[in-house]
Amino acid sequence: MTEQEIETRAQRAIDLFKQGYNCSQAVFASCADIYGVTDEQLALRLSASFGGGMGRMRLVCGAASGMFMLAGLHNGSATPHDNNGKMENYAFVQQLAGDFKAKYGSLICAELLGLAPKGSTMEFLPAEALRPKPEERTQQYYEKRPCSEMVAEAVRIYLRSL
Repeated sequence: MTEQEIETRAQRAIDLFKQGYNCSQAVFASCADIYGVTDEQLALRLSASFGGGMGRMRLVCGAASGMFMLAGLHNGSATPHDNNGKMENYAFVQQLAGDFKAKYGSLICAELLGLAPKGSTMEFLPAEALRPKPEERTQQYYEKRPCSEMVAEAVRIYLRSL
């Protein structure tokens, strides 16, 4: 894939995020067609639960989760005792996770958003940060969040790893 194609998909992820889709949806839907998932509504529904750090629990970043879902389409095993296939997929996921963490310092949504110190546990989060209601998408929302750049970079990391 050319750098121009990668940047087009990275921009698609930003556009999806700015339309109101979560980080996981933005990353996954911008690349799922590579693997034959051409029904965008299906791609968006499959990845919906991973936004906000998995159901807005502020755990694993949705952009990273989107990459991991794509990794499953790329080389995930569909055979229960395929230990080599599982190992190859887990190694790929760990590579992607390492690249993302090297860029941003964490895989944890709460840490990336500055809601918890790096290396902390979720006990530091105020209950308000964990409420399931998504925040309203306003200009101020997009200005204070690093998510637009993170979804684009997750797409870049993923596609450059292929």
